[in-house]
Amino acid sequence: MLRRHYGWVMLLTVSFTEILSWGVLYYGFSVLLLPMQQALGWSPAWLSGGFSLALLTSGILAIPAGRWFDRHGTRAAMTAGSILASLVLWAWAHVHTPWQYGLVMVGLGAAHALVLYEPAFVIIATWFRRQRGRALTVLTFCGALASAVGIPLCAWLVEQLGWRAALEALALLIALTTITPHALVLRRRPADLGLAVDGVAHAPAAPAESSRDFAGAVRDPGFWGLSVAFAASQFATVAMTVQLIPVLVARGQSAASAAAVAGLFGLMSLLGRALLGPLIDRVPQRALTAGLLLMQLLGLLVLFAAPVAVGAYAYIMVFGMGSGTLTIVRAALLAARYGPTHYGAINGALGAVLTVARTAAPLGAGAFMALAGGHDMLLLALMLALGFGLVALRAAGPA
Repeated sequence: MLRRHYGWVMLLTVSFTEILSWGVLYYGFSVLLLPMQQALGWSPAWLSGGFSLALLTSGILAIPAGRWFDRHGTRAAMTAGSILASLVLWAWAHVHTPWQYGLVMVGLGAAHALVLYEPAFVIIATWFRRQRGRALTVLTFCGALASAVGIPLCAWLVEQLGWRAALEALALLIALTTITPHALVLRRRPADLGLAVDGVAHAPAAPAESSRDFAGAVRDPGFWGLSVAFAASQFATVAMTVQLIPVLVARGQSAASAAAVAGLFGLMSLLGRALLGPLIDRVPQRALTAGLLLMQLLGLLVLFAAPVAVGAYAYIMVFGMGSGTLTIVRAALLAARYGPTHYGAINGALGAVLTVARTAAPLGAGAFMALAGGHDMLLLALMLALGFGLVALRAAGPA
C-alpha cells in the first residue's frame, strides 16, 4: 500500500518540512528585525531592505532552479537547500558588518528558491493528476501553519537565548529536521519506482497529460495574461498586509482593534484553502481563479464603502479567503495548462514575475499614497488593479 501511494508519502514529508522552512526562513525574519536593530544600530531601512534582497535573489534564481527541478528532480535541490539554509542561519548569527548581512540575505534568498513552495509544487505536478487539487490543499494548508509555528518559536528562542544564539539554534533545527527527510524520501518521478502518475502500479485509464516546453509557454500570450492576473493579486495582498492597520486606524479604529483584524488574515487563508481548495478538482480552474480575484476585489470594496466596524471584518474574511486559496489554484492552473514535464521552469518564470510584484508592493503602495493623497485612493487603485487582472485572465483564454 505504501508503494502504491508513494506520492502521498513524499507530499506529507514536504508538507512537514515546509512548515519549518517557511516558519524559520520567511516568517522568522520579522521577529529578528527589532533585536538586530537594537544590537547593531543599523538603520531599519537597511535591515528591512535585506529581506527585499532575499526575495529578489529568490526571484532571479526561480527559472534556473525550476529547470534543475525539471531535469533532475527535487531531491538533490531540496537537500542542498536545507544544508544551505542551515549554514546561512549559522552565518547570520555571526554577522557584524552590513556587507556580511547583505551576503547572508543573498544566501537566504537562494535557500528560499530551493526549499519553499516551488519545488514542492513540482512534486505535486509530477506525481499527481486526478487528485492534484487535494494534494495542493494539503501542502498549502500545512504551509499556512508556518507563521503560527515559526513566529512564536523564534520569539521564544530570542527571548531565552538572544538573537544570535537563537539563530544558531534555528540552524540546528533546520539541519536536524529537513535535510534527512529530503535526502531519504524524495524521488524524481513515479517511473523511478515502477509507478504511474497518481501512484498506481499500472497506467491509468486517462490519457497521458500533454506538456509544453518552456519556450512555448513564455511565447504564449496566455501565460502573460495569467502572470498579470496573479501579479495583481500578489501586489494587492502584500500592499494590504503592510497598509491594513494604517487604513483601519485612519478610518477610526484603535490600533489594538486594527491589529486584531489584521491578525485574522492567516486564519481566513486557512479557512479559504479548507473550504474552497477542494473545488480545484471539480470546477474549471480558470473560472475558480476569476472567482477568487473577484473575492479580493469585493473585500476591498466593502472595506472602502461600508462602516469600518462591519467593513473591516467583512474585508478580512472575503479578501483573506480569496488570497489564500489563489496560491493553490495558481499551481494547479499552471500544471493543467502546460503539463508536468517543464513545470518547474514555467512556474519559475511566473514566480519571477510575482517576486517583482511582491517586492514592489510595499514601496509602490507607500509612494502612491503620498502622491495620490491617502488610503482611499490606494483602495481604489488596488480594486482597479484586480479588475485589470480579471480582464487579463479572461484574455488568457482556456488551456
